[in-house]
Amino acid sequence: MDRRRFITSVIATAGIAGPFAGVACAGAQGGVKPVRAYGPLRSARDLRDGKVRLHLPDGFRYRSFSPAGATFSDGSAVPGRHDGMAAFAGPRGSAVLVRNHEVNGPVGAFGDKGRAYDPMAGGGTSTLQVTRYGEVIRSGPSLSGTMMNCSGGPMSWGAWVTCEETVNGPDVGDDFSGGDNSKLTRPHGYIFEVPLRHPADARPIRSAGRFPHESAAFDPSTGAIYLTEDNFGFPSGFYRYLPPRHPAVAGRLLDGGRLQMLAVKGARHKDLSTGQEPGVSYAVTWVDIDDPDPRFTGTPSNDEAVQAVGRQGREAGAAIFSRLEGAVYHQGTVYFVSTQGGATASGDTPPDGFGKGRGQVWAYETWSHRLKLAYESPRSEVLDLPDNVTVSRRGTLVLCEDGDGANFLRGLTRSGEIFDFCRLEPIPGDAGAEFAGSTFGPGGHTLYVNVQAEHGMSIAIWGPWEKGLF
Repeated sequence: MDRRRFITSVIATAGIAGPFAGVACAGAQGGVKPVRAYGPLRSARDLRDGKVRLHLPDGFRYRSFSPAGATFSDGSAVPGRHDGMAAFAGPRGSAVLVRNHEVNGPVGAFGDKGRAYDPMAGGGTSTLQVTRYGEVIRSGPSLSGTMMNCSGGPMSWGAWVTCEETVNGPDVGDDFSGGDNSKLTRPHGYIFEVPLRHPADARPIRSAGRFPHESAAFDPSTGAIYLTEDNFGFPSGFYRYLPPRHPAVAGRLLDGGRLQMLAVKGARHKDLSTGQEPGVSYAVTWVDIDDPDPRFTGTPSNDEAVQAVGRQGREAGAAIFSRLEGAVYHQGTVYFVSTQGGATASGDTPPDGFGKGRGQVWAYETWSHRLKLAYESPRSEVLDLPDNVTVSRRGTLVLCEDGDGANFLRGLTRSGEIFDFCRLEPIPGDAGAEFAGSTFGPGGHTLYVNVQAEHGMSIAIWGPWEKGLF
């Protein structure tokens, strides 16, 4: 099962702006438009070791760093499955990256097991200080003992919220991987805060739900945390967590708040996973989740447990989505991606799992309480299973693909054009390799991105951004 996830990236300030004008129209017309992009993609050599890993426009360069199996500054091993990531301003023009590792199964925690949430779980986060040219200054584990850390989101008070995309635990049956959940010591399926300046305390925010979390996007005007759900084989929901105190005032994300799920006004159980009309817009409301952290008895199957929270929302009338992954807040709007949303185009093969399209991008306006379709892929060669998403200083989205063939970083402009920026060189023997965790560093000089693979790595890309639309 080919599963890769998303990232949110930039810390944005509050504002009011509508979603992309004309984007739905572009999706209906279909095609990579001849916009002011960056030119044709050419094979480019990695400045770290000379290997060709990316295809980029002329003038762009890159360096990979911190691959799986390398060592952190403390001498411990770098885990694999690099996924969601965010960049924060560091000293002397450097960037501080907080990076997820989407490791599944009871394989044992990396780093200091005494600080791990669950010493048997192999996921978590690492924090790195790097130059804008991808040179590592220092690095180390920052949260361990979690599981399937997919994406998350940057927080304005100086933290990363990481999301577990699973509900594994000793109280739940084994998942698709066949790992033995009885070896785990704690329940999983939560979000965790990872501060920049000290290691995480490994305490889950239980009130934000136990479900397959993907991304988190912070609204500074209200303090709400918007959450996506990637429930691979079942319907997914779009949530918001309302903390008991504004996190920017509290200086951290507090437990004990309220979890809600989006519903379309006047249309209970509205199915938004299927093909949508161009430019469609919905007034929305929010339904409460009464039991966000259910206690299981009798060891239910993983399929049952993974639907326990979402089913509560749908019984109250919440909308249905397909595999919600990346999310990012930008000027009053939360953009989020439905990886398999939309209709199956003629000539395309429906992907496995819930949802038969090749991807949608949705825009929720926090100020107008309206949900709008920003883009729907017309066919796989135009956009193929978008996953993580970030936003440039010009307001152009960067979409990481998780497709069945070649995987691209694609740009989606505010006027609805989509264009290719980077293609991943296929990795022999690793057909599931894909992009994840794109995030612009301080000042926009560098785009940092992860390659999630059997032996994943992070990459810094820089060049003449001013010549195009990022």
